[in-house]
Amino acid sequence: MANTSTNQGKGFENVKNIKINVLDVAKELQRKAEAIQKKAGALSATIKLRDAEFAVKQEVVSEEVAPQPAATEEVAQPQPRAEETSLPEKQQPAKEQEKVAEKAQPQKQQPVAKPQVDVADTQKQQPKAEAQPQPKKEESVAKVVTTIENGREVKTYTDEKGNVRVRKFLDTSSLRRPSTPRTDGNATGKTQRPQRPAGEFGKRPQQQNAFGKNTEADSRPSSSRQQPKRTFAPAMDIPRAEPQKSYGNKNKTKEHPDEKRISGKKALLTRDYSADYDEDRIVRKARTKKTEASRPVAVQKITNAVVNSQEVPIKTLSEKIGVPVATIISQLFKEGIMKTINDTVDFDYAAYIASLNDVTLELKMDKTAEEIIADSEQDDGLENDTKRPPIVTVMGHVDHGKTSLLDAIRHTNVTGGEAGGITQHIGAYTVTVKGEQITFIDTPGHAAFTAMRARGAKITDVAIIVVAADDGVMPQTIEAINHAKAADVSIIVAINKMDKPHVEPDRVKQQLTEYGLLAEEWGGDTIMVPVSAKTGMGLDTLLESVLLVTEIKELKANPKKRATGTVLEAKLDKGRGPVATILVSNGTLKIGDSLIAGSATGKIRAMFDDKGRKVKSAGPSIPVEVLGFSEVPQAGDYMYVADEKLVKKAAEERKNKLKLESARQMPAMNLGDLFGRISEGQLKTLNLIIKTDVQGSLEALKSSLEKISNDEVKVRAIHGGVGGINETDVMLAKASDAIIIGFNVRADNNAKTVAETEGVDIRLYNVIYDAVDDVTAAMKGMLAPKFKETVLGSVEVREVFKITGVGTVAGGYVTSGKAVRNGKVRVYRNNISIYDGNILALKRFKDDVKEVAAGYECGISVENYNDIKVGDVFEIYQMEEVAQ
Repeated sequence: MANTSTNQGKGFENVKNIKINVLDVAKELQRKAEAIQKKAGALSATIKLRDAEFAVKQEVVSEEVAPQPAATEEVAQPQPRAEETSLPEKQQPAKEQEKVAEKAQPQKQQPVAKPQVDVADTQKQQPKAEAQPQPKKEESVAKVVTTIENGREVKTYTDEKGNVRVRKFLDTSSLRRPSTPRTDGNATGKTQRPQRPAGEFGKRPQQQNAFGKNTEADSRPSSSRQQPKRTFAPAMDIPRAEPQKSYGNKNKTKEHPDEKRISGKKALLTRDYSADYDEDRIVRKARTKKTEASRPVAVQKITNAVVNSQEVPIKTLSEKIGVPVATIISQLFKEGIMKTINDTVDFDYAAYIASLNDVTLELKMDKTAEEIIADSEQDDGLENDTKRPPIVTVMGHVDHGKTSLLDAIRHTNVTGGEAGGITQHIGAYTVTVKGEQITFIDTPGHAAFTAMRARGAKITDVAIIVVAADDGVMPQTIEAINHAKAADVSIIVAINKMDKPHVEPDRVKQQLTEYGLLAEEWGGDTIMVPVSAKTGMGLDTLLESVLLVTEIKELKANPKKRATGTVLEAKLDKGRGPVATILVSNGTLKIGDSLIAGSATGKIRAMFDDKGRKVKSAGPSIPVEVLGFSEVPQAGDYMYVADEKLVKKAAEERKNKLKLESARQMPAMNLGDLFGRISEGQLKTLNLIIKTDVQGSLEALKSSLEKISNDEVKVRAIHGGVGGINETDVMLAKASDAIIIGFNVRADNNAKTVAETEGVDIRLYNVIYDAVDDVTAAMKGMLAPKFKETVLGSVEVREVFKITGVGTVAGGYVTSGKAVRNGKVRVYRNNISIYDGNILALKRFKDDVKEVAAGYECGISVENYNDIKVGDVFEIYQMEEVAQ
């Protein structure tokens, strides 16, 4: 049934479309016909006016008028009764059908009197006339009289009763298509779909009024009002809406029953739409994707790989040789090396791992930024053709008068500013002698500053070894000689303190010969000058000797080159930031230059000479104090000026290199010592946090303290820095159980408060000797105590007693020395030691005694030992701690 209804609906839809097309064509034809008819009417009116003038306005034309077409009669006549309409076609007489067909034909003989009938209405009404033929009616023939009044035609006729009526015709141009009749009174304001007729071209559907009752044809007479005719195809059949239940002004009807719910306008428009009958619809069809079979990817075997660093990260090695990281770590583990993905391995190990996986690994070092800078300096084409001042380093033992000698040369007092009269930092000074400049570098003489003195010797041209005439050659003097020889610099010996009585310079010369320094007057090539810093004796001779030696060397440089030099000292100034003392070796250092020293970079903001004056540039062999570093550089770092981008790249390379070196210094864990380190637990470590005022002092103090380490206690500086002690240092010391040592610095208020609260020990010093002594004393407290065994006496067992609750008691005789109650006892039987323990009790008769002297008898019980026999010998002894 549902399929039949659907097919009918589709058929009606097609008929509807065809009728719409026909109507469009008919309207176009009607428009053209009206245009022609207007022209003919205008011509006819002109002719009639002329005829009317001749007939003196009284010409009557009589004619027989045929019945109007069915369409006109239906509009003019009332609607027939419902029972007449619903009669089947087969019950109507054939004659009546023939007469209806005759009525439907228009009269062609009377064009003037023909009414203007809408072609569209005629087309629409013809199917209705076929579907519902009208009953037979007696048509009366009336006489129509046409008159002309006021220039227009007026037609009159006489009806059956004899009344004269004016005949009016409809103006087809003013006719409009009748609106669709409302089928349900409840659907006020809503769009309703007309119901499907019961059969094809059958009866009209019965409608419901506002109260839901059927409006049957026989229930009440038909209205005299003309009902509008349906001029389009019948609508589809839809379910009837439920009658509305009204209670006052409240609507209790469900608006959208669950089984009839419609969502959205799109669903309403497409509810009865079928794409099968829509010829203009473009249907998009989903394309079926072709499933391609997965093709096996050919894995390319790696046979050769190249790395550009000596230390190869595990992850990089994995990517280069195409081996998973887990496999590499496993292979290293089999070799006894424990590594993780973030660790690095030496190139040799990396090449071995690559060979295990049939890959040849090559090392090709890329050109670093430093190498690029070095090549640019070599390719600049500038030669060293300008004479430069000599650089002289004053070296020697502590308190032999090095700084005092420089004071005499500079005519200034520098030693007064040093703590305890000892030079703590490297000082660089420029002195003019006979019109020529000489740069002096003063290095500390204490053994703790060995590294600083070594740096000073490397950058110098001449080394002056100061030896006190009264003391002679000392350990630091020998060390200074060795550094000067290693640096391959000329050595001049200054025998100081010649103003003291009973001094013997020849004895000093004799001692120096043991270390390869032979005086010129003795046939050697070493210049030895007796001087006195207090009286100034021999200073001129010393300076002339310096100029003589440097003149032979022909020291030259080029001020036009980019500056290079060495960092002599660096510190963190509270107001100025990182400050470095730089000795320019070649070129000219200017304000605004980008420079690098170690891993520290910067741009020069200001420079000061040795006298504190602000300068704009510094030439070769000139020491200056430089401001503008991003961080405090390390003392002894090589400094050079380059392009800003290259400087930053070189600094990054140096930082990475330092990381690799620090990782390499840490001992790698292997299977051989893994369990030994876990079970060791005997190594004691003294953790230190060192803060100093300058970088050079930090290195010196750190190296001095690390030298104190021994096999039992290890001194480790877990943190070191330049500047005052702050709260962060205290918290680090608390977490690491460390001692804070400050050299020429102090702790701020917050650090002091936190240190007192947390119990952190802060030690402040201004002389390095005191710091070393205190740390040495602290280490002694951590050393395992050493004991010496002292034999106190000997007891011979002569009787054995067994006492209930006490055990075995030996009755003995003290043969030598004495027996003490808190001593230790060693049991000998046949001169063989069988037990070593403590004395539990010592009695004489029934009294407890502290000791029993030789020649007396006593009773002795041994702790945890009862196997005592007659003839055993007890050796009484004590363990005494030995001072370290």
